[in-house]
Amino acid sequence: MIKIAPSLLAADINDLSNEIQSVSSADYLHFDVMDGVFVPNTSFGLQALRDVRKITDMVLDVHLMIESPSKHVADFAKEGGDIITFHVEAEEPDSIHKTIQIIHEHGKKAGLSIKPNTPATALIPYIDTLDLVLVMTVEPGYGGQEFISAMLPKIVEVRSLIDNHKPDCELEVDGGINHKTAKLCIEAGVNVLVAGSDVFAAVDRATHISELRNP
Repeated sequence: MIKIAPSLLAADINDLSNEIQSVSSADYLHFDVMDGVFVPNTSFGLQALRDVRKITDMVLDVHLMIESPSKHVADFAKEGGDIITFHVEAEEPDSIHKTIQIIHEHGKKAGLSIKPNTPATALIPYIDTLDLVLVMTVEPGYGGQEFISAMLPKIVEVRSLIDNHKPDCELEVDGGINHKTAKLCIEAGVNVLVAGSDVFAAVDRATHISELRNP
């Protein structure tokens, strides 16, 4: 089954309750956290996550674009994140297993993300402990970017790693997802699509979410 995760980064933050309700037919709600260090911009933090958790019982798919995630994953788990994903590039190699373990100790699913310039092989030491892999199809830190088609071979490679090492691990993509690119990603083996601008720009968001599942 193809899952859709609308990104709150593209929502009207002044009307979050109605914005979240409008995408409630989706499978996950993608929650981007940026610290202005790992990526140039800042976005939602712990207080916003608390507020969102009060509004909805949707699965909160938290994407940490922050330095030293091992210091923060427990807080995001406690405040309502259901899936906690961090970047392989943001943590020292020796600390990545520890960070995954902390997430699991809090009863949450652990995800690991890779930037466009990071090879799929960077996932190999951790793949058998993961619940989700997030392949960035744009450079992290900005919404509304164009899909990098050169990522498709890497998605195929990650799909193979998952199938060989952890078949129940989900494969997610984030960046430039629309009807056309969704089809390409699904064909490459993706089963979770993060879509921000494309979903929140739609007049009938429920219909649009359904169409993204079957592009």
